[in-house]
Amino acid sequence: MSRPVVGVSFHNVGKIHYYDPGSLHISEGDPVVAETFRGVELGRVVQGPLSISMGKDGGRPPVLLRKASKGDLGTSYRNRLRAAEAFRIAERKVKDHGLPMKLLDAEYTLDGNRIVIYFSAEGRVDFRQLVRDLASSLRKRIELHQVGARDRAKLTGGTGPCGRECCCSSWLRAFSPVSIKMTKEQGLSLNPAKISGSCGRLMCCLRYEYETYRKLRQELPPVGSEVRLPEGKARVIDVHLLRRTLTVEHPTLGIFEVPAGRSLVEDQAQLCQSCGVSACGPEEEEEEEFS
Repeated sequence: MSRPVVGVSFHNVGKIHYYDPGSLHISEGDPVVAETFRGVELGRVVQGPLSISMGKDGGRPPVLLRKASKGDLGTSYRNRLRAAEAFRIAERKVKDHGLPMKLLDAEYTLDGNRIVIYFSAEGRVDFRQLVRDLASSLRKRIELHQVGARDRAKLTGGTGPCGRECCCSSWLRAFSPVSIKMTKEQGLSLNPAKISGSCGRLMCCLRYEYETYRKLRQELPPVGSEVRLPEGKARVIDVHLLRRTLTVEHPTLGIFEVPAGRSLVEDQAQLCQSCGVSACGPEEEEEEEFS
């Protein structure tokens, strides 16, 4: 059984949540009002309508409440102004309590019942007294949400080492694990200054071309393997993936570079029995780097 859904985002370049449009005629770009775990919020349709298959036990997606009216948009604008004032009050309270935390943003739900304040900190922070103080001053339900280094960069924005706006704040909606292995696979420098983003973590873009490099490496003999050339046997001492060439060491001719097509892997143990290419095998489990 298929059911129409639309993808809704509640933040700029935020995570996509799927909703049943019900009887509403919804198009991409429409502002909509939906129920979330925080309350009633204003979002924007960024995907759809789409048709998805629902299994027998598949949960039904929540139904959109309505298309956003002019009144909803006006309320959202006033909430942003109120959130800016709440943010200033919260900053002052944090300073008064001497808490080691940096506030990043604040927002009201559309119904105005809750204020969500985002912050970053090096470790855990006991903010219970701060929450009570803010609730007394603002007379609203207070939610303090601690974010990590990547989400901090997404909220505040910035420029990457490439000179362009950070991917996370301009178009990247969800983070994927990035590991040092991806850097090594692409033959990049392991200098932290060259592979770290403005958040201090490994750059998200290290993942973009990783699969291409991994497949290229599988098609070429690995370093240390013995290959047969027209000039005789030689040992691979370096692999140039994009040029598709090998640097080899020949017992009499020395070190030189040859096109990969001129070589034949001599050591058959280096070939995968299932796919017939070199350096193939179970991929190492990827681990996200945590700071």
